[in-house]
Amino acid sequence: MTKLIGVVGAGTMGRGIAHTLLRANYAVSLVDSLPEALGGAQQAISSGLAHDVEKGRLNAETRQQAFARLQISAETDAVSQASFIIEAVTERFEAKAEVFRKLELYCPSTTIFATNTSSISITRLAAITGRPGRFLGLHFFNPVPVMKLVEVVAGVETLPETFEAAADLARSVGKTPIRVNDFPGFVSNRLLMPMINEAAFAVMEGVAEANAVDDVMKLGMNHPMGPLELADFIGLDVCLDIMRVLYDGFHDAKYRPCPLLEKMVYAGRLGRKSGRGFFNYS
Repeated sequence: MTKLIGVVGAGTMGRGIAHTLLRANYAVSLVDSLPEALGGAQQAISSGLAHDVEKGRLNAETRQQAFARLQISAETDAVSQASFIIEAVTERFEAKAEVFRKLELYCPSTTIFATNTSSISITRLAAITGRPGRFLGLHFFNPVPVMKLVEVVAGVETLPETFEAAADLARSVGKTPIRVNDFPGFVSNRLLMPMINEAAFAVMEGVAEANAVDDVMKLGMNHPMGPLELADFIGLDVCLDIMRVLYDGFHDAKYRPCPLLEKMVYAGRLGRKSGRGFFNYS
């Protein structure tokens, strides 16, 4: 019998996780309260699987079988039969907490809960549930079908067998799991986001224009993408949310969000998804 995995949240990360699971022969129940998000996810996953055929990762028959294993629903209880559930909603504590409060009502105590948070405390989220031992972070990277890394984040109460089950799941979909412990931003965003934030300060203070800042990092540091282009790709709102988590978590001024970053988010300049951020995509 094909193992069923639940994914809650049909945005960029949720649909990428679902695509990756389907490609690896899992069945996926994808849940989102917004019908338009589910429709967009279905289309994106179909296109992604077709691209896998073009690249020789799947053949036409296995692509069709993979897409047939996708179930979508606007109701949280649609994932109640899954043995493992991955939450991938917006990077805000209360939004994630609300998801886990609902899941707790529908799922048996044996179900493992994972959050795809990129910065929020695993221990704090786990405490909302009645299963802190069966709760952990499973931080995939965008674009999920391509990126190899998964940060597997253990909370204070995460059981060793829970960690191993999550690491095994990551390996089974072709990812490399790396264990990190529960600190704000984990490893990836504790290093990456201050660099992006400092790049924003450099623009705000007139050190250089955005394209010059990015060119220095690409040509001088051999980065494939400059920090401001990367910020636009991630979403400036997401970058700001993570910087606020770091600042609140460490109470250290070096994590203070750049005022220019805040101003751009307030103006709706969120990067690629809005058509304009540090660069213009229209």
